[in-house]
Amino acid sequence: MPVVLHWFLPTTGDSRSIVGVDDRGGRSTHTDGASLREPDIDYLVDVARAAERTGFTGVLTPTGTWCEDAWLTTAAIARETGTLRFLVAFRPGSLSPTLAAQMAATFQRISRGRLMLNIVTGSDAAEQQRFGDWLDKDQRYARTGEFLSVLRGAWQGPYDFEGSHYRVAGALAPRAFTPPPIYFGGSSPAALQVAADHADVYLTWGEPPAAVAEKIAAVRALTSREIRFGIRLHVITRDTSEEAWRVAQSMLDALTPEQIATAQSSLRKADSVGQQRMLDLHGGKLDALEIYPNLWAGVGLVRPGAGTALVGSHTEVADRIAEYHELGIDEFILSGYPHLEEAYHAGEGLVPELRRRGLLAS
Repeated sequence: MPVVLHWFLPTTGDSRSIVGVDDRGGRSTHTDGASLREPDIDYLVDVARAAERTGFTGVLTPTGTWCEDAWLTTAAIARETGTLRFLVAFRPGSLSPTLAAQMAATFQRISRGRLMLNIVTGSDAAEQQRFGDWLDKDQRYARTGEFLSVLRGAWQGPYDFEGSHYRVAGALAPRAFTPPPIYFGGSSPAALQVAADHADVYLTWGEPPAAVAEKIAAVRALTSREIRFGIRLHVITRDTSEEAWRVAQSMLDALTPEQIATAQSSLRKADSVGQQRMLDLHGGKLDALEIYPNLWAGVGLVRPGAGTALVGSHTEVADRIAEYHELGIDEFILSGYPHLEEAYHAGEGLVPELRRRGLLAS
């Protein structure tokens, strides 16, 4: 299968600096406030159009307290783009599965089939409780499994279901539509089982290839279903390796020791196995951030979630993508700061290199 490239919509705002966290429970902040770009609809449309214009298939839109709502934002942007697809992230605890099934069906019809769904179980207790969700981690994953059973059942409805978290009778999403693919990530045993049972695409954050291969093998061992695999990475790609690493170093130089310490303290509180694996890649140390050739863990010093970036020349970054692809990774969700300019750096430098190698669909 050819490589599929996606970009990212910065619905918390954008900057030339690395995004970090503060002491209010994980809010995205920018270390250089003067360069902050608000996530207004015009700017997000600019980013989406840049991604579409330069060869990306879709864009991931995140979910959380400090993001613009992913459903509403992407529905608006869909009218301003032609072929771009939208990977809408949302948490199962925030709405009923039958309503989600109806929303997805409507989105598919009005966008002419450009929706993808990223199911986010949630890893931060304070964030979950902010939305009225007081379940513990194991309960959240159990609920996610039931949610996805009802979601898919409603698409084929009428569907009856009775479980520990949901009880529905006659759930359905009326009128014809093409069900969107379901993307799901997580590193705990419970997450891997949900992915094996329900996901079309299992997503991992950017770990070294050997660790990614172990995750792929673990999911495959749990299911006989056909499942694809994707990876979430930042990217700093330039004409030369030296130029790319200078950009990475400039991002690092903009951080203070206090900012790093505050972020690390906050991130360590997350009960996400994936988040702890991101932190373990660098251990809070600044002198060993290239954890694999061209794989830089600097973003994870201050940013929750995906904490690694592919850094190097277009040829070097393409080499790493080809290496992950050999392991079984078909979908790459990339991003960079700021997202508008970096979409062009990747789209005008990296994408042609991947196409030259025959890795991208024509």
